[in-house]
Amino acid sequence: MIIRPYVGITDFTNFEQVECMQEIFKQYLPVHSNRQLHVGVMMSYKTLNDVETKWAKAFPPKEMIACIFASNETYNCLHCADYDRFKNFSSDVLSGIEYCGEEIHAVQLDMVWPWPRDILKIIRNAGKSLEVILQVGKNAIEQADNNPAEVVRRLEFYADIGVLHRVLLDKSMGRGLGMDAAGLIPFAEAIKKRFPELGLVAAGGLGPDSIHLVEPLAKEFPEISIDAQGKLRPSGNALDPIDWDMAGVYLIKALELLE
Repeated sequence: MIIRPYVGITDFTNFEQVECMQEIFKQYLPVHSNRQLHVGVMMSYKTLNDVETKWAKAFPPKEMIACIFASNETYNCLHCADYDRFKNFSSDVLSGIEYCGEEIHAVQLDMVWPWPRDILKIIRNAGKSLEVILQVGKNAIEQADNNPAEVVRRLEFYADIGVLHRVLLDKSMGRGLGMDAAGLIPFAEAIKKRFPELGLVAAGGLGPDSIHLVEPLAKEFPEISIDAQGKLRPSGNALDPIDWDMAGVYLIKALELLE
């Protein structure tokens, strides 16, 4: 499986937004670049099971996801968040995948060190080839004693059974907190040294006015992917809908920064 880098936006809620961002992406993508536009859609236990949630403005109804993932030119990723905890992790994520249609390309697990065997069940039963992105966020890093070597040791359990394609380093986890790229570099170095085949992703407070925060990481790892969420709103609050003018500016600046 070829791991192509991407520039990501998470919290699409309709296909018109995808079309608009893809047009900007194509216009500003450097000729030599093989980057792709990551179209991220959030799902939680509550949105999967029609339970009232404060995230209703940012997370689309599950019935809308296949329409959002209608393009085969974008990298379409379902973000499964554990804010409310999936009761039956494997079966719930598989149920979520069923709502994504044929053009889903990846599942991102926004949770703290899920069981590798549960992910294996998802891959085996999804009925399609999917990449798996594991978020290594603030809580996951703290559980690993803020130690790059311990993060790598834990990732070995996933890599050894072939259930991992990308690792997302994200201490903000959708809250718009500014990225400390220098603090993430030791983790990125350790991961790439042990798992050179895995794709690296960085997120945390990236937006049109803060894309420069990822520059130290991008200099060390030119093939790094990025994702943006909270800082694509004037309020900085991930509960609010994305401002798509801000998202367009972020895309342009990201493509200028990244190779």
